Amino acid sequence: MSFQKSPGTQDILPGSVERWQFVEQTARDICRRFNFREIRTPMFESTDLFRRGVGETTDIVEKEMYTFTDRGNRSITLRPEGTAGVVRSYVENKLYGEPDIAKLYYIGPMFRYERQQAGRYRQFHQFGVEALGSADPALDAEVIALGYSFYTEVGLQGVRVEINSVGTPSVRANFREKLLAFLEPKRHLLCKDCQSRIERNPLRVLDCKVDQEHFEGAPSILDSLDEECRNHFDKVKTYLSDMAIPFEVNPKLVRGLDYYTHTAFEFKAEGIGAIDTIGGGGRYNGLVAEIGGPDQPGVGLGLGLERTIMLLEHQERELPDPHRVDVYLVALGEAAERRITQLAYELRKAGIRAERDYQGRKMKAQMKSADRYAARFTAILGDDELSRGEIALKDMASGEQKVVALDRLAQEIAGTK
Repeated sequence: MSFQKSPGTQDILPGSVERWQFVEQTARDICRRFNFREIRTPMFESTDLFRRGVGETTDIVEKEMYTFTDRGNRSITLRPEGTAGVVRSYVENKLYGEPDIAKLYYIGPMFRYERQQAGRYRQFHQFGVEALGSADPALDAEVIALGYSFYTEVGLQGVRVEINSVGTPSVRANFREKLLAFLEPKRHLLCKDCQSRIERNPLRVLDCKVDQEHFEGAPSILDSLDEECRNHFDKVKTYLSDMAIPFEVNPKLVRGLDYYTHTAFEFKAEGIGAIDTIGGGGRYNGLVAEIGGPDQPGVGLGLGLERTIMLLEHQERELPDPHRVDVYLVALGEAAERRITQLAYELRKAGIRAERDYQGRKMKAQMKSADRYAARFTAILGDDELSRGEIALKDMASGEQKVVALDRLAQEIAGTK
């Protein structure tokens, strides 16, 4: 009997996983510079957390959650997104009691039962940040800047930022009436999902990827903003301009989650089929209170790592060779073989990436193996060199070869990095 991976999942194999490591390390380094600290939350939570935190009328809650009843007869859901769990932890652990705002980031798997397509999996991975405890529009701009910096530093080209303001609940209530008046005459033209959303959450209709042709001339929520919302949005735009981060205002951008207030934004890029959204986020000033904490404002983002990596591959971005070693050790003779084992360990302890042969192959086959590992150096140790305490070190790029003392090998290689 043979087994295969479940639909919508993937094996990330050696040769590919190094690309993931590069992307994840870039995310961690950017978060360090922006002073965001890592948080790790459970991969499953109470189903009610996501119903309340994400929204009853969202596609995630209605169609996509992996929900089951555990042995304690509790309804449990594999996390479909990161924000609700982080906010739950923020409340439960009383992080709001600290004198400074909480700036948190996470990297990990999420789960949604979605239709499979390019860049979309049922187990997928997100890099996200959440900043809790301030309503300052400068924080909205900082989060957008962090996301834009991430895409820039991993090497993606052509990434666009789209922003909008979705106002406050009272602003949306007023806008809802105007939007319903526009949508009702078109109801029969819309897809089934949009027809069901009109009554429950008409703003989500504008997010539909199928019916965009019917929304020409739709009212803009920007025309319904009150003075507070307009000032907040204007400041976000000003801060982004000050940082020279390019953006476009998209009045139809509402995002797929119910908790957003004020700023909503997405990162767009071409190259993965019909999908062009590779990440997004926004402000969520009422979410902490909705989940049972004090009324603390927040803003965050979530970026899809699968789509990021697909775009890197599509754009043929050159990354550090994941397979490359610093030195390949070649042993000629039984005594040299024993010394090479010790030497490899010493080099690795010194921070040098070293490899050797374990298949008893001839020197020619070992040199071919060094080429496959794209080794910077090949170090050749025979019994004669061993008796003299020396080793032959060959620079694989230039072909230059010299003899160095065995106890100086690590310094020789490290000095060329």
